[in-house]
Amino acid sequence: MWGGRFAEGPAAVMREINASIPFDKRLWRQDIAGSKAHVAMLGAQGIVSAADAATIAAGLDQVAAHYEANGVAEDMVLEDIHMQTEARLADAIGPVAGRLHTARSRNDQVATDFRLWVRDAIDQVLAALGGFQAALLVRAEEHADSVMPGFTHLQSAQPVTLGHHLMAYHAMIARDVGRFADARARMNRSPLGSAALAGTGFPIDRAMTAAALGFDGPMTNSLDGVSDRDFAIEFLTAATQCALHLSRLAEEFVLWASQPFGFVALSDQWSTGSSIMPQKRNPDAAELVRGHSGRIIGCMTALMVTMKGLPLAYSKDMQDDKPPVFEAHDLLALSIAAMTGMVESATFRATRMRAVAEAGFATATDLADWLVREAGLPFREAHHVTGRAVKLAEERGIALEALPIDDLKAIDARIDERVYGVLSVDASVASRTSFGGTAPDNVRAAIRAARAEGETA
Repeated sequence: MWGGRFAEGPAAVMREINASIPFDKRLWRQDIAGSKAHVAMLGAQGIVSAADAATIAAGLDQVAAHYEANGVAEDMVLEDIHMQTEARLADAIGPVAGRLHTARSRNDQVATDFRLWVRDAIDQVLAALGGFQAALLVRAEEHADSVMPGFTHLQSAQPVTLGHHLMAYHAMIARDVGRFADARARMNRSPLGSAALAGTGFPIDRAMTAAALGFDGPMTNSLDGVSDRDFAIEFLTAATQCALHLSRLAEEFVLWASQPFGFVALSDQWSTGSSIMPQKRNPDAAELVRGHSGRIIGCMTALMVTMKGLPLAYSKDMQDDKPPVFEAHDLLALSIAAMTGMVESATFRATRMRAVAEAGFATATDLADWLVREAGLPFREAHHVTGRAVKLAEERGIALEALPIDDLKAIDARIDERVYGVLSVDASVASRTSFGGTAPDNVRAAIRAARAEGETA
């Protein structure tokens, strides 16, 4: 490729460090699509003849069929998917293949291919997240009434329902869906036609190629067109946030599946055994999802560090933009699939969850609230009275609702028998009817709203 300028070929190490074909071969479909759009425009504009444009388009179809059947060879001499395709096209149709690169540079070519790939990746992620959300809704509806302890600082705080807990993750994933959708909308502009950095003197029609590739229009600045990688960073930041959410649920499954918790049994499909301890049932899938989040964070950091000091326009550092995006995409896809499978197949032990909720004085806040509502105490005083009741119950090893009324009256004479109406975990969750609260009717309403929103999205 450099024969006109360089008398000698590159050193072997230079050839290896310079080549990107081992990873950018994943772009072959996008490279073919971009090239077909480009040559169709060249023909329509009269920049190449209609006959040559047709020959090149047919040749690109042949190359695509070869890639589909045989994969892409990793020829280090040809460096990347763009030169690989051009060489294979020349083998198929002869010297006319050289006209394809008219009014185009590898700089705008790779920017277009990569943008198309990330757009496709976002569509795949959105579809997978839709399936994960559907799984969460099914299990949340199943357990809209199942009482479990709600935690702060991993200490029993107030009773909630498992359905409410799962719907919290549905809300997180809904925000992830929004981030990916926003990123897709913002990135949907075509760099093709920016050429090396300054545009081209050929009478190209950038709107035509943009439309052919499903973009909303061309990017407005050629320098930005070839050097922007915001779209890749936005994909990685959205992937990172999503991975963090998946990791939090994975961590809960790890905790819940342990014997001290006993809240969930993961299916055989999503568990592993031990090579030495036959009784073990390890939540490896959840642990790997948790681990993948760290690697995805690393991918985001890697690309940000690569881009932070690059002057306009293109620099070879930008060749390293693709591996972290590819890795993050693959890890995220695995993580979503694994969490979807675990949620769908897990056996939630509602009886155990209820027993733990009942054992942790989780209705103490309900007693304090009752003292405010029914006895007129300021909340701080009610908090103090309730603390004394909790201490007494703890000393006796019984639940708050098991304390006799005389003992409660001895703590504060304003307490009467009506207080037992708020001290059970069922009464507690049923009372949390404020918008977004854990009351079972609220949970069912949230599920209905989520399904309705999904149907109209």
